[in-house]
Amino acid sequence: MAEVHETQNPAGTDIRQQTAPRLEVDDPERRVDPITRQVISGSLVNICDEMGHKLTRMSYSSIIRESEDFGCALLDEQGRQLCETDSTPLQMGPIPAYVEGVIEVFDERGDSFRPGDVVLHNDPYYGASHAPDFGIVVPIFHGGELTGFSVTTAHHLDVGADKPGTCIIDTIDAYSESIRLDALKIVDDGVRNEAAWQLIADNIRVPDMVMGDIEAQISAARVGVDRMHELFEEYGHDTVKLAGQAMMNYSEERLRREIERLPDGTYSAEGYIDGFLDSPDPNEKDVFLAVDLEVDGSEIRVDLSRCDDQIDNRPINMPFKGTVIPAVLLVVRSTLLDTEEHELVPQNNGITRPVSVHAPKGTIVNPRFPAPTIARFCPGNRIADLTLKALAEVVPEKTCAGIGNLKVSTFSGVTEDDEYWVYMDISSGSYGGRPAKDGLDAVDTLYANTRNNPIEDIESHYPLRVSRYELREDSEGAGRNRGGIGTIREMEFVTPARVSIEGDGNKYPPWGFDGGRDGTTGQIILDPDTDDEQRLTSKLENQAMDVGQRLRLVGPCGGGWGDPTERDPEKVRADVLDGFVSVERAREAYGVALTDDIEVDEAETRRLRG
Repeated sequence: MAEVHETQNPAGTDIRQQTAPRLEVDDPERRVDPITRQVISGSLVNICDEMGHKLTRMSYSSIIRESEDFGCALLDEQGRQLCETDSTPLQMGPIPAYVEGVIEVFDERGDSFRPGDVVLHNDPYYGASHAPDFGIVVPIFHGGELTGFSVTTAHHLDVGADKPGTCIIDTIDAYSESIRLDALKIVDDGVRNEAAWQLIADNIRVPDMVMGDIEAQISAARVGVDRMHELFEEYGHDTVKLAGQAMMNYSEERLRREIERLPDGTYSAEGYIDGFLDSPDPNEKDVFLAVDLEVDGSEIRVDLSRCDDQIDNRPINMPFKGTVIPAVLLVVRSTLLDTEEHELVPQNNGITRPVSVHAPKGTIVNPRFPAPTIARFCPGNRIADLTLKALAEVVPEKTCAGIGNLKVSTFSGVTEDDEYWVYMDISSGSYGGRPAKDGLDAVDTLYANTRNNPIEDIESHYPLRVSRYELREDSEGAGRNRGGIGTIREMEFVTPARVSIEGDGNKYPPWGFDGGRDGTTGQIILDPDTDDEQRLTSKLENQAMDVGQRLRLVGPCGGGWGDPTERDPEKVRADVLDGFVSVERAREAYGVALTDDIEVDEAETRRLRG
């Protein structure tokens, strides 16, 4: 029913994205005029935006309120996405798969949607991105018939795992990483299922916050239902439905047109993620990923068959529908339909039709149940990064060098009143240099697109202090256009607490392109600048922290683009004045000599570059 679902080849080993047949609306008797179609399309997006504003204003946790780690979308009765709001791609991209998963579970149970239902779903083996991302699915009825879905997704701070928070890097299976909620009707036919609500609350460490965020998601989804009824009333149900189909076809045509401009062929990229660098098991570290991207006419086929096998008992496996496919689609869509060059092309089901993704069952990019998947973020972002690298072979002018991955941390503790507190922090990454510009500094990259939490919000709500927050120096990937600069974020503990960190990129640096240097790896340093200083790997599992201890999180820096000795000397000088690059590095990496007054020594620079 939905756009993305799994099928097996006769050997039962290959999984690929499938797309529903395109609906034609070219019959003159059913055609919607272009103006009405555009007005309805804009109205649909406005509805999703209103849902998003409602969710951020009503949410309890900073991960939704400040970081905007949520998604809102409207879908038709077949689970095909009509539109979405502008928030986190990793939350919005899987929404059709959430709905497909709910429909599949309902079919298995013999259940069905009824007016007034509210369905909660978080199973990564039925379409969810990962267990902490709860989907709220509210059906839309018209004239007694199901006509669509209003859906919100959001990251929740605790999901009843065997450890506090959601940055869990050491767990054995899908049952130990969260409370599993498979298409659970928490409101059934308009009646609140109090037993279900109580069961969830009793298994969550911070129930007031999590249950409050679920209520906010429901309210936002119901806004979508109400506004769709208003749209039906204003334009007519059939007109709205046909306009939605026409916009899907329009988005498909625009993407196909751009793909057709690419030379046919297969373009590949490969690399590694850290995995668990301190593990004695070689299969758990230096995990190999590969993307083979084939352009064939107006279609792109992405093959992930060369990726390593899944890692049992380690949660860095990636849900195929909920993480891998959205990562690939995000890069293809944003690269080929860049809004700086194209008018806005609606993000809907049509975007998925020209792109297929293949991944063998049992690999890290398509694990078998019950392999844990809760820490899939960094590996999935690396799949997106490698997809970008593959595209750089064919459209380098539209891409960038390698990105610096993010770190996600969970801080937790118990108050004197025996109440849990849980806080989730996102440490920004960086983009690689671009053909005409430097990489972006200190931002969330690719399918993340979340925001970091303000220091004031952290220190006013939790027993934590941000003792240092700044950009790195002498760490950028040198290039004609330098890589983006990562951050240094240092947290100090005011009370005894625990911390878990989900990260990557402490061993493998972001890749440089076209003569640009590789970027710089990240770091995690416990008790920095003391006699007890420890350099840790890219992951940390629920470690106890005493009062006064500090944890320094250092973000990777993006790769450089082009020969560093071709960089404008004045840009190098500006980076020195800004404290990003030292005088010594300007000379060594860029061949730019500076005087004591930080002016370009043109004669010496010519000599160095000669």
